[in-house]
Formats: sequence, C-alpha cells, structure tokens
Amino acid sequence: MKIFIGIVSILGVGAFAPLNPGISNSSLLKASPDEDHDSIVEISRRSAIDGLSTVAAITFFAGLAPAASNAADAPAPDGEPQFVELANGVKVKDFMSGSGDTVNADSQVQIQASGRLLNLNGVIFYNTRNNHPDLLGAIPLTINLGKGEALPGLESGLIGMKKGGIRRILVPADLAYSGFPNLEPKPTNSNDQRALDSVVKNPNRDATILFDVSVERFR
Repeated sequence: MKIFIGIVSILGVGAFAPLNPGISNSSLLKASPDEDHDSIVEISRRSAIDGLSTVAAITFFAGLAPAASNAADAPAPDGEPQFVELANGVKVKDFMSGSGDTVNADSQVQIQASGRLLNLNGVIFYNTRNNHPDLLGAIPLTINLGKGEALPGLESGLIGMKKGGIRRILVPADLAYSGFPNLEPKPTNSNDQRALDSVVKNPNRDATILFDVSVERFR
C-alpha cells in the first residue's frame, strides 16, 4: 500500500506524490557500517524515485523522484514518458513539452527547480520555492547558459526545453557537484548545504543529482 503525502506547489496547486515505503531514511541512518554499501544505495535510490505519477510531476514538478540505480533504463510505468540519455550521460524525461521556441546553448533562462539527493532517499537540498524574500512568490533561478554559471549536467539538460516545459534531469556526479562544487544551483541555507556535502564529500556515496525543472522564460 502506497503512502500519499499532500503537497502544495509553488504555483499554488495541490498534488499528491506517492512514496514507496519499502525503506525509510531512519533505517538507512541505522545501517551498520559493515553492511554492503552498494545494496543500500540501490534500495534507497529505488525508494526515492519509485512511483511518481505524471500528474504529480506536472502539478508539482518539485515532487518525488522515480529510480533505482538503473531506473532510467527500466521500462516506464504505463502512461509515463521514458528517460532519454544524452551524449554526456545526462538523462532527461519530459512531463510537459511547453510551447514556442527552444532553449539553446547560449540562452539566458529563468527556471523554477528542485534538486534531490538520490543517495539520501530523495532528500531535497535545493528548491526555488524557498527563494521568496518579499513573500510575493518564488524568485526563479536565472542561468546564462554556456558561461560556466551552473552545473554542466543541468545546463545540457535544459537545452531543448520550451517555455512552460517541465523536465526531470538526472545528472551524473562528474557533471554535478562532485566536479563543480561552487556552481549553481546552490543550497540556500546551511542545513541543505550540509546535506549536499554529506554526499558529495563522501567518496563512498553516489552523488548523482535529480533536478525537476520548469522553464518560466528565456531569451
């Protein structure tokens, strides 16, 4: 039986993202150091990504992620789009295509996004929803592509998106914070930074990052 957690998107739309209760964060934290690390990672990643519906992704693109260590290669559930692997190893899945022109390699793009740590069972370490100093709404992250401002894996995953598009992007560690620790998106508070560091700075952990992204505008 799946557990459903009610969440509200930055757009003010409610959504229910299904969680796989097969393993909990607490059980991972209690795991013995002698246990096989790869098997723990395999289970936690599967729990983090298992079962997100397309509806939940569209109404709340910062929802829970689907995947085992090889989830992007597994057949998608009925009605779900498949992941597409880019030449550099980044994998993308579109939940909404958007409309109009497409983002190119030198666009300036404004996005709403969340980032999750698959090794920590999908813990969120970044979300533009938290960036609202005037309380008038989440301020999007602005990225000038090709300028070295953001993670290379995220940038390549944004290319080809359209305004209003919603995409899930799986970024390998070497194209994420393991190789580029000082690039955007950066955690907005110390707790989120510690969560990110606990994965990136531990060579025994898989630092693959999952981003859910919505394009607000670009030029």
